[in-house]
Parts: sequence; C-alpha cells; structure tokens
Amino acid sequence: MPTPPKLTPEQRNDALAKSTAARQVRAAIKARVKTGELALSAIFELATNDEAIAKMRVVELLESFAGVGKVRAIATLDRLSISQTRRVQGLGTAQRANLLREFPDRKATAQRGKLIVLSGPGGVGKSTVAKALRQTQSFWVSVSATTRTARHNEKDGVDYYFYSDEEFDSAVKSALFLEWAEFAGSRYGTPRKPVEDALRGGKNVLLEIEIAGARQVKERAPEAVLVFLQPPSWEELVSRLEGRGTDSKERRAARLALAQDELAQSSFFDLNVINERVEEVVERLIGLTNHQ
Repeated sequence: MPTPPKLTPEQRNDALAKSTAARQVRAAIKARVKTGELALSAIFELATNDEAIAKMRVVELLESFAGVGKVRAIATLDRLSISQTRRVQGLGTAQRANLLREFPDRKATAQRGKLIVLSGPGGVGKSTVAKALRQTQSFWVSVSATTRTARHNEKDGVDYYFYSDEEFDSAVKSALFLEWAEFAGSRYGTPRKPVEDALRGGKNVLLEIEIAGARQVKERAPEAVLVFLQPPSWEELVSRLEGRGTDSKERRAARLALAQDELAQSSFFDLNVINERVEEVVERLIGLTNHQ
C-alpha cells in the first residue's frame, strides 16, 4: 500500500476546504433534485464542468428523487447492472440512457396521467367499481399482487397476480412494489413499474388497494388523489360481508372488525364517495381526471 503524501498545514487546510465545498455543492444539488427543480439529464450535463457533481455517487443522487429512497435506489442500480459505488463521471453511455429512462425529465412528461387511489372497507364494492372502470377504458387499472389463495372465479394476471410468500418477500426486498400491506392474514402489493410506465405514457391510473397501502402511495406520490368508498350504511356492509360464500365464519368476523377500524380512517382521504350505484361512482371517478 503506497504511503500517503505528506501535506503541509496549508495544503491540509486547502484539501479540507475543497472537500467541504464539494459536500455543499452535492447537498445543494440533491436538495434541488428532491424538489423537482433539477432533472437527471440536467445533472449529467452539469457534471461535465463540475468536479464535485462528477464525483457524486450515483446511489446518493437517485436517493434524492422524491419517493425513491435508499432501498429503491440500490434495487434500481442492481437491476441495471450498475455498481453501487459508481460515480456520475464513471457511468457509460448505455448506463446513462437506462437511468434516464427510469428517471425522465418532467418537462418531457407534462401530459403525465393522473393517479387515483380507490380504497375502503372490505365488501364495499371496490373490485366491482374497478372492473366497471376498466370496461370504460378511461383508466388503466393496476393489477395487484397477493399472497392469498385465488377464489374459484379469479384468474392470475387478470384479477390478481398470485404470489407465494417467497415470491412476495423477494419483490419487497427488491423494492418492486409502489406499496404493500397486510390485510386479513394475506399480503397485497402494487407492482411499481407498470404504474409508472402507464403514468408516463399519459394514461390515468386507478389503484384499488387497502388503506395502509393508500397511505404509502400518498407519501411517495403526493399528487395522487385518494378516494374512500363508503357503504350506503353499516347494515348494508354487514349484509354484503355475511353474504360472501367464499369466506369462512371466522374470516367474515375478522373482516367486520377490520371494517369498523377502516371506516374510522375515511377522514384521511381526499374524497369520500358513497357506493349507492356503481355507475354513479364510475362517473365521479372519471370526472376527477378532467380537473386540472
């Protein structure tokens, strides 16, 4: 191992000052990235003339984007076969192109679609509303992944992606979900990439998910509109849950207990809609996409 060079006090002070200045530049860049002021393409351009930016670690840069964080940043680099120690100046042409596809310039996606999140207590009719919306072709409706067993009338890839516990664990570890949560003994998650691709393509997206997941989406995508689907009455909700032939008696009891807790969380949502008629709910949701 080579012996470190001996520096004079003046040289050490200069080196410390340079290091401090570089950290300040990188901190300022990351702050501007987080607010959306700087796109990745602009940072690559700045790096050609700024050594501090050029020497920034790519993983730290990606972490700065709103809704990304360390786990997703690392997972993205792993998926694109980019070393976690890679610095901006060390990225190859193909690596830069792949990153720009993952983090496009917002100016180029001005016609980005709207993200609507539909949630509410079990048995309120979320799936029925989502199915009706899919038929109108006004929304791209996300298909969730779940660890629960498929019902007799459900198809993999259409109603849900049915994952084993091991497959779900792997997806969580790789940050492949926009959100995920546990509900009634099973886990549910929204695959991230299809949603982001649809929004970038200008499509309005509907997520039909549980309340815990809706909270996660709001944190990661503040522009999302959260809609809570209310039953016409508590008695009607009980009737719907009791009438489910696919659930055991214990399962229905658990769902009723959860429904009481879930109804108490409706104030967190941007909009509450009573599910009197599916057609009216569908019309209301479509109307949300027309508001600027």
